[in-house]
Amino acid sequence: MKTIPTVARSSGLLLTMRRLNAILRPLNFMEERRRKYGDFYQLQSKNSPPSVVTSNPQAIEDIFTASPDCFEVGKGNTNLKFLVGDNSLLLLDGKEHKHRRRLLMPSFHGESLQECSQNIVNITKKVSDRLPINKPFKVRSIMQEITLRVILSVVFGIDSGAKYDRLRELLTRLLDIFNTPLNSSLILFTSLQKDLGAFSPWGRFLILKEEIRYLIYKEIKERRELLASGESKHRDIFSLLLSAKDEDGEGMTDAELHDELLTLLFAGHETTASALAWLFYWIYYLPEVREKLLFELDSLGKNSDYKEINNLPYLDAAISETLRIFPIVTGTFARRIVKPISVMGYYFEPKTLLLISIYSLHHREDLYPNSKQFQPARFLNKNYSPYEYIPFGGGNRRCLGAALALLEMKLVTATILSSFELDLIKKQPIKPVRRGLTMAPPPSLTMVVKNKIQ
Repeated sequence: MKTIPTVARSSGLLLTMRRLNAILRPLNFMEERRRKYGDFYQLQSKNSPPSVVTSNPQAIEDIFTASPDCFEVGKGNTNLKFLVGDNSLLLLDGKEHKHRRRLLMPSFHGESLQECSQNIVNITKKVSDRLPINKPFKVRSIMQEITLRVILSVVFGIDSGAKYDRLRELLTRLLDIFNTPLNSSLILFTSLQKDLGAFSPWGRFLILKEEIRYLIYKEIKERRELLASGESKHRDIFSLLLSAKDEDGEGMTDAELHDELLTLLFAGHETTASALAWLFYWIYYLPEVREKLLFELDSLGKNSDYKEINNLPYLDAAISETLRIFPIVTGTFARRIVKPISVMGYYFEPKTLLLISIYSLHHREDLYPNSKQFQPARFLNKNYSPYEYIPFGGGNRRCLGAALALLEMKLVTATILSSFELDLIKKQPIKPVRRGLTMAPPPSLTMVVKNKIQ
């Protein structure tokens, strides 16, 4: 039986330093690990089960195609409970996970995408039309407002009104608490999660989270009353969840609804906002990318529909390359083994944690030559397997909202490029920074509207 290279056991100060290294220099940290230990390596810490990290496509295929019964994901990622609660899809396993996923799936595919496509365009125009000419704007802030409005519309079926404006403000403020690498350490170091009052990061987080909780529970109560009276005419995800019944005819509890709605609101906009910010950086950092996109968009004419935009090959390739070179989430959630399993000749016992490094996979030179260069053409010349390119994860844990996120990125990009002449304030290389559990462009990324296209 083959053996896996093991990173030196860590405990105490060494473990803390390793975690800080992963927070403050995440990409260098992953690159150094892969250079030193290769496709497979094992992390061991005192009083913790071993964690195995891989970026090998064959191993990834073995993991993604294995029976879901071999793993637990929810119990391996309990550090997310502080944000999404105990009942989130992210933390469910087995039959519960399968049932909840099947329930939510239709809302992110087919007719549902068609119905929200025009809304995405309308929201993009509404937000971007406020941008003044020759005045710098923070790219990620604008993208975050667009994507948050979109997900509120998809989840709640509405994008206006005082309580929705308040909820949007609270969600933005809450996630901005983790907008620096230092503040992101609150997630990985539970010892820092101390309520020291409203002026401390964790104290501020708890206050904001409690108000968000109040607003969501209030909405649950009002929607239940509408449903009971037969007056509800909503066709959003919220209404779908309210009406859903399990095999015994039982609906979701208020706590389950709250946690699922919170998960959808967080996961449904934060990652897409960062991806869009990266895409606009590359479009305006590399003139040839912008020229090819504009040529492709011009070929459609002014009355193109979402399906035509969705099928544009170069736009699709540019987005794929954006998600490859700096994946927003650099690794998959840990899969905790519950049944003995063999992965590419390695035998693993229960309790072992399996993790996939998305970033390391996306920078394999055998798959992506000159991987540090932004080259959309690589996605025009080759079809990558779902084990070689995994910006949304894979297997039964693949991101439910992948199709919506991709459509949203295409429609937002097409709408803005067709309406404005933009430019970067500074045309210089930038590196990702940690933003909570994700990697995002630095907050300093700014652009300017040079002209509005009539």
